[in-house]
Amino acid sequence: MAINLKGRSFLTLKDYTSEEIRYLIDSAHELKERKRQGQTGERFKGKNLALLFEKRSTRTRCAFETAFAEEGGHPVFLSTQDVHLGEKESIEDTARVLGRMFDAIQFRGFEQETVQKLADYAGVPVYNGLTDSYHPTQILADLMTIEEEFHTLKGINIAYVGDGRNNVANSLMIGCAKMGLNCLIVAPPTLHPAKELLSLCEGIAREQGARLSVTDRIEGSLRGFDVIYTDVWISLGEEAKEKERLEILRPYQVNDQLMSQTAKAETIFLHCLPAVKGNEVTCEVIEGPRSRVWDEAENRKHTIKALMFETI
Repeated sequence: MAINLKGRSFLTLKDYTSEEIRYLIDSAHELKERKRQGQTGERFKGKNLALLFEKRSTRTRCAFETAFAEEGGHPVFLSTQDVHLGEKESIEDTARVLGRMFDAIQFRGFEQETVQKLADYAGVPVYNGLTDSYHPTQILADLMTIEEEFHTLKGINIAYVGDGRNNVANSLMIGCAKMGLNCLIVAPPTLHPAKELLSLCEGIAREQGARLSVTDRIEGSLRGFDVIYTDVWISLGEEAKEKERLEILRPYQVNDQLMSQTAKAETIFLHCLPAVKGNEVTCEVIEGPRSRVWDEAENRKHTIKALMFETI
């Protein structure tokens, strides 16, 4: 069956089938190879991309801007200092205006409701570059990186260690469930995923012949795992909780001892970045031979380009 994603928004991986995610990853592999060979085109010539940012960004902003510009498009960065996003003008009105002037919109900010409203009213594809609930473009890059390393996704064992209810953990559970990876969330009980989302992902994983599980125990849980993944302990907007988070998450630091518990020399380490070295991960791990975080960061660009290729 031919897959046509033209006009589709990308707000959460829940909205995409396994076949559609597979299609985007395949497209990203092809585009990365073309880039390595020095080949770019003009797929986005004459088109404009609005980049709405409530939160700061390195990888998301640079991936969208460079991917769009390389194919002849014109990306326009708009912070909350530049536009009336919910202040003096409703989000719905901003969406309708931008939809008349731009061919697609990226939003990176706080509320999932904001990116949903943009998609409901803009009339053009809207991409979730990160909200407090989900980070779907990050997971596309993660899946691509894992496939580059192991040449498959089905049956790969990935453990996410740390804050198990943040946007990356939420989206990782969905992506792994849809693509048949066995996913383990290792987190303190107060930072376990929401029960509703966990139940949804468990059902999807069973359909794909995969497992999704949650534990607060590190010892004895990681043997045989192919990927160890972590994220910052204090997400943007949660700085007031720093002391509490450091206290409960310190035992979940990804260090050489934790990595050795997989008993596999081939285990790789992933981190969506930015990293606070010495908190969630040691310098020895993130800078060591098992780290694939720089490939993962680069793949944000290729997967985002593929997403725009297939939806605009």
